[in-house]
Amino acid sequence: MTTTTPLEARLLEIAGAVPDPELPVLTLQELGVVRAVRVRGADAVEVELTPTYTGCPAIEAMSTDIERALRAHGMREVTVRTVLAPAWSTDDISDEGRRKLREFGIAPPRVRREAGPVPVTLGTTRARDTGSPRSPENAEDAEDAEPVRCPHCGSADTELLSRFSSTACKALRRCLACREPFDHFKEL
Repeated sequence: MTTTTPLEARLLEIAGAVPDPELPVLTLQELGVVRAVRVRGADAVEVELTPTYTGCPAIEAMSTDIERALRAHGMREVTVRTVLAPAWSTDDISDEGRRKLREFGIAPPRVRREAGPVPVTLGTTRARDTGSPRSPENAEDAEDAEPVRCPHCGSADTELLSRFSSTACKALRRCLACREPFDHFKEL
C-alpha cells in the first residue's frame, strides 16, 4: 500500500471538488468517482477516475474538468486514467452527496445491506411498489426493503413511472402523497 503525500492529498481535494457535469449539485468526491491522485514528477500528476457505469458519456467532461482544475493549480502535465476495477457503486456516494441529492429533489440511492451484485428484475414500467429493487411479487423481499422516499415531502408512498429518467443512472418516480414527480438515483 502506498502512502499519500501532502501534495497528492491536496491535488485529490482539488480534483474531487470538480462538479459532476450531469449532477452539478455534487462534486466528483461526493459522487465517489475520483479514486486516486499520484504525483509523477515536479509538475506531473496522474488521476484515477472510475465512471458510474461503463460507457458513461460524462467521463470525458469529468476528465477535461479535472485536467483544467489541476493545471490551474500548477500541474503542467495531467493524465486522467479511467479505472474500471473496483467498479463504482452507489455505495460510493458520500453522506453529504446523498443529502445534496435530496435537497436538489432527487431521491438518493438506498443504502444496500449486502455487498455484491444488485439483483435486477424486469417487469412492468409503471408499478406501485415499496421501492424494492426486487420483484413486487416477491413479498418477503418487498417487506424488508427500504422504500424510495419522496425528496419533496418524505412520503414512502411512491410509484415507478419509468426505469429511466434524464440519465441512465436515474429512474422517474412519482409521490402518491404530494403527487410530485422526482428522479431516483438507482442503486448499482
